[in-house]
This record gives sequence, structure tokens and C-alpha cells, in this order.
Amino acid sequence: MLTVRHLTKSYRSAQEQVAVLRGVDLSVAAGESVALTGESGSGKSTLLHLIAGLDEADGGEITLGDIVVTGLHDSARAALRRDRLGLVFQQFNLIPSLSVADNLAFQARISGKHDAAWQRELTERLGLGALLKRYPEQLSGGQQQRVAIGRALASKPLLLLADEPTGNLDENTADEVLGLARDLVARTGCGFLMVTHSERLAATLDRRIHLHAGLIA
Repeated sequence: MLTVRHLTKSYRSAQEQVAVLRGVDLSVAAGESVALTGESGSGKSTLLHLIAGLDEADGGEITLGDIVVTGLHDSARAALRRDRLGLVFQQFNLIPSLSVADNLAFQARISGKHDAAWQRELTERLGLGALLKRYPEQLSGGQQQRVAIGRALASKPLLLLADEPTGNLDENTADEVLGLARDLVARTGCGFLMVTHSERLAATLDRRIHLHAGLIA
């Protein structure tokens, strides 16, 4: 599903070049959930942003399905995020002017993949049936993150990328939300790559990889 080979990325800081990723190799299979751990500043979020096409690598290759992400121009990377990827971040990034129902359907509709039956299943599995007419400001943090996960999965992406998705949630809510995400990923067969600082949450996924000093340890 996802293959990353020899990925490198540097940034210029205070007149010096800082190597963030120094030749990263990893893979995620269809239906597999993988935790990406590492200390702050190890490059975890940078790696996720490169996989999502939100930034460009200096070298190496990222392949998603049959698409070489590192060979795409800006508009093609945007289309990839719309059509093939689900993204969930610590900040929920819901659209405040849209109801829960419309937030859930948003990405699927713009990608031309809206499936009413699948949205109903997501709504039921995520426990959002009584909240569909509410707006994000009327939801708790856990409820907002459920909507964000539902929105990301509504288009049945090849890969779900999550960057500290439970960072703003209490432990019990985090466990519940991540459990739902794991179940739905298994249901769709997409790959799941999650950045987390939590060893406890990382242990609940199929596999854990650790990023240290710009390399997979």
C-alpha cells in the first residue's frame, strides 16, 4: 500500500542546513495499522507531511499504491490527498460552518466517492447519529475527533494518516476513539499510519516503528 525508500529532507535554520530525515525506509500494507514513535524533533510529522504530499522531499521515493508521490506536481499531490488519502490531525480541522453530517460527507463528495450507505455505517459505528445536525462548536473534543475520523474514511482512502490524533483527548476518550479508528480501518482494508508519543497507544496497533535522528531505528 505504502512504500518509502531512502527518504531525505533538510531545512535551513540559522544559516545552517539541518537534516531532519536521513534516508528513511518503511512500508505499510493494506489493512495494517502502524504506530510511528520517536522523540520530539525526530521528524515524525515531517515524514507524514511528505507522505501526504504537503511538502517535497529532497531525495528518495514515496509510492502509494501504483502512484509515485515524489514525482507529482502540486495539483496532482492535492488530487492524491483528495482521492486516495485520509488525514486526521491533533487539531480536528472541521469546517465550522458545516453540520456534522456535511463535515462527514465533505471529502467524499469533493472526490466524487460519496456513498450514502457507507456514511450511514460510519455514523452508526462512530456514535454520531444524534449529532448530525449539530455544528463543531457544539461538540466535545472526542466527538469532534470522531467526526474527523469519519470524514477521513468516508471516501474509503487507500491510506489513513494520523498525526497525534488523540493528543487533545483524555485517556479514556483516546482509547475509545483509537479503537473505533482501528475497527474502521480493518473494515475498509486501508493502511493506517499514526504518529504518537504514547507507548500505550502504540502497543494497540499491529506494528510499531521508531524514528530516531532521522532514521528508522
